[in-house]
Amino acid sequence: MCLFHERDCDSVSDVDWNNIGFKARETDQMFVMKCNANGEWHRGQLEPYGVLKLSPSAGVLNYGQGLFEGLKTYRTEDGRLLLFRPEENANRMILGAQRMCMPAPSVHMFVDAVKQTVIANKRWVPPVGKGSLYLRPLLIGSGPVLGLSQSPEYTFLVYAAPVGNYFKEGPDPIHLKVEDMYSRAVHGGTGGVKTICNYAPVLKAQLAAKKEGFTDVLYLDAVERKYIEEVSSCNIFIVKGNVISTPEARGCILPGVTRKSVMDIAQGLGYKVEERKVHINEVIDADEAFCTGTAVVLAPVGSITYKDTRVSFPKQKVEQHERVASNLYKLLTNLQMGKVPDTRGWTMEV
Repeated sequence: MCLFHERDCDSVSDVDWNNIGFKARETDQMFVMKCNANGEWHRGQLEPYGVLKLSPSAGVLNYGQGLFEGLKTYRTEDGRLLLFRPEENANRMILGAQRMCMPAPSVHMFVDAVKQTVIANKRWVPPVGKGSLYLRPLLIGSGPVLGLSQSPEYTFLVYAAPVGNYFKEGPDPIHLKVEDMYSRAVHGGTGGVKTICNYAPVLKAQLAAKKEGFTDVLYLDAVERKYIEEVSSCNIFIVKGNVISTPEARGCILPGVTRKSVMDIAQGLGYKVEERKVHINEVIDADEAFCTGTAVVLAPVGSITYKDTRVSFPKQKVEQHERVASNLYKLLTNLQMGKVPDTRGWTMEV
């Protein structure tokens, strides 16, 4: 067992651990592994963090053939470094690669690459309670193509960056605007996998909403425009009494690892958890709402604005510790940070 202490962080002298935010930062090393046209992966290796050399006709640049994942490492109070369910991210990348006609590293390859990246950048893991080390695995078509086709070469890489809160609100509630013009995904498309081409299209609506003072955008289904789907980069839940509901993941919704974990935790607490179509009117009538994701963890929603109607949450005045989102956040983060025994086998020590 390797023990890493806060002194490991002291050598990173230019980082204000109290204000690290969520942004790209040049760390020490990244893991790189390549696959040939026959689907054979070559042995990967750690390299200094730096610029990638790509052909201008690389498949990822011309046709968007690429996937990414996101997961975190936390430093525990007794000096350990913990990953949270990395095999789930590996399996999701494998499913995404099938949809995008790409070879994918095995679960073992994926997890080993992530571990190597953590160890190589361990001094960048924030001190306890100051944040986490965000890991970004990427799978891209790096070989040259001109006509629309699969890439003759693929690159799998993992890099890392220390991060704090994703939203500018920090731990405070976020405010969402329902988008009723633009769509995030359609049935038969790629909304259910974490491909890179899903994310840039949300920027137009997101930037417009932010100019109006909102935190982010909540998307509706592309057909009837009355069922909620996702926020730009995270899943959403609503609470009504003892029932917690979230849109079903059937091609348009990304099956988030945090989403899955929160559903399991909630069921263990006795809540009835439903995956189904959720009508926008149900959102307006809900008691609470919250978002989940690796980056956002679990963020309470303070308000949702649909057309000219703004609904604030929670509907009833309750103490912070009585809110469903607050309790789920505490249970989830206590597991991720090693503050409670992991009876579910979700954490993995590096």
